[in-house]
This record gives sequence, structure tokens and C-alpha cells, in this order.
Amino acid sequence: MPDQVMNAIDKAAARRAFDTAADGYDAVAVLQREIGGRMLERLDYIRLTPKRVLDLGCGTGATLDHLAKRWRRAEIIGLDFAHGMLTHARRRGYWLNRPRLLCADAEQLPLADDTVDLVFSNATLQWVNDLDATFSELLRVLRPGGLLLFSTFGPDTLRELRAAWAAVDDGEHVSPFLDMHDIGDALVRARFADPVMDVERMTLTYPDMRGLMRDLKQLGAHNALAGRSRGLTGRRRLTALAQAYERERRDGRLPATYEVVHGHAWVTAKAQRQFATADGVAIPVEALAGRRPAVGGGR
Repeated sequence: MPDQVMNAIDKAAARRAFDTAADGYDAVAVLQREIGGRMLERLDYIRLTPKRVLDLGCGTGATLDHLAKRWRRAEIIGLDFAHGMLTHARRRGYWLNRPRLLCADAEQLPLADDTVDLVFSNATLQWVNDLDATFSELLRVLRPGGLLLFSTFGPDTLRELRAAWAAVDDGEHVSPFLDMHDIGDALVRARFADPVMDVERMTLTYPDMRGLMRDLKQLGAHNALAGRSRGLTGRRRLTALAQAYERERRDGRLPATYEVVHGHAWVTAKAQRQFATADGVAIPVEALAGRRPAVGGGR
């Protein structure tokens, strides 16, 4: 199986995992809440009064409350590909501004062109298989003057767990994550304007490896690679994994490192958007006849 296929996310498996994890997700999503809070703080320094906000990969909707309170007159949309998560998100917001919810894939947005002013996406883009196509979709739905603000994870994420597995076998047990510079390049290719990228490292600690594995399972974040082993992990391999992970113990705790990538970019006038044809000729998108009709997105 080619590496590209091996490393692709099995969307059906990921969706099942998040559906199963939904009820207990908020109890263990400490890191996700912290990252979301830091993203909200970044909005304090940005001049934007959106009419429509899309929380892309909203999960159980923790940030929907904050977005609805920050912009009380804006329409807030929460989108997630796991229906189980949305059953919790529907309780978010407040009686004057309940969010609208969509169960959909970030790579194929059921929204019309130029209908969103802000896309807020916390720890979601690592679950897409085609980042270029996803950024193109986000550019399509954002209005000129709109903003994309996101966080995702970089290649140092769970490096301790990756190294421990490498000592046990040659399989892929931890999803690969894109480098910050590759994500920035994808924004440029999609024709976003003024992309800004930065990275920070955050570490959670556990008394033992079982605590980490339990949290990853409760988050729905365990291995969903298409090339993953479909068999059960035997006790002997788990024991070997735990022993390998023990090499990371510091001050009586086992660390789990997360490389958190932050990014934002703007949408300028779209008159110059281009479409590359199979033979390499670039022509304005607006000149194409029979454009794919957009659906949804209206009030």
C-alpha cells in the first residue's frame, strides 16, 4: 500500500471514534480547551465584526458559547463530522443566539460561496486528508475581508509515544502531522493573504502510560490511519510499549508533548482567483462556465 494511502485518515473510523467519545469528551479535553482559549485571546487583537462565524470542527461546542457571547448579533455555525459531538453542541450558545449546527466534512463544506466572515478552527485540520482542497473550500466560503483562524498539531506531537512504538515494531501507530511551514505554503497556494504562522509546545504529564492511552481513547484521538493494523494489540506488545515509554519518565511523571501550530490568514478580493487546468494553463475561476452550484448557507 503506498505511503500516501497508508497515512490517510480513515474518515469512517475517525467518525466512529468521535461518536463513541462524545459523552466523555469534555472531561478529558483539557488541552483542547486551553488551545481554544488562547485562540479566543488572539481575537482580542483583531478588528473584525463578523455577521456569520463558522466553528469548523466544533466538537461538543466548547467555543461556541464564547463566540456567541463575543458577537451577539452574528450567526454562529458549528460544523463537525461526528453526529455524536453535535448532540452536545446543540446545548451551546444562549437563548437569543443558539448556534446552527451542520454535520459535514471540512473537505466538502455545504455552504454557499462568500457567506462566512470568520472561520474559527481549533485542533481540526489534522483530520483532513487533502489540506490544499480544504483551504480552497475555506477560501470559497469566506467573504472578501474574511479571516481564517486555526490551530492544529505539528510533527513533534506525541513524539514520546511515537518513539516508544518505534522500539516495539515498524507499524504506524500515531498519525503524522504536517510541519508549520508546509501548512503556511498550503495557505499561499490557496491564495490566502498575509498568512501568519507560529508554534508553541505544550506538555501533559501522566503517572503511567495507561493514563495517556485512556485519555486518547476518550478524546476519540486514537489511531485512525488507513494503513493501521486491524488486529488487537496483545498484552506482550503493550508491556513492551510501556517499558519503552518509561525511558521518558521525568520527576516521576511521563510526558506527552504536543506541538501546537497556530495560523491565521485573510481573504482579499477574489477577482484574481485562478484555476489551474490539466495542461497547466491558469484562468480566472469566474470565467469558467458551469461552475459547481453552492448549496446551503443561507438564512
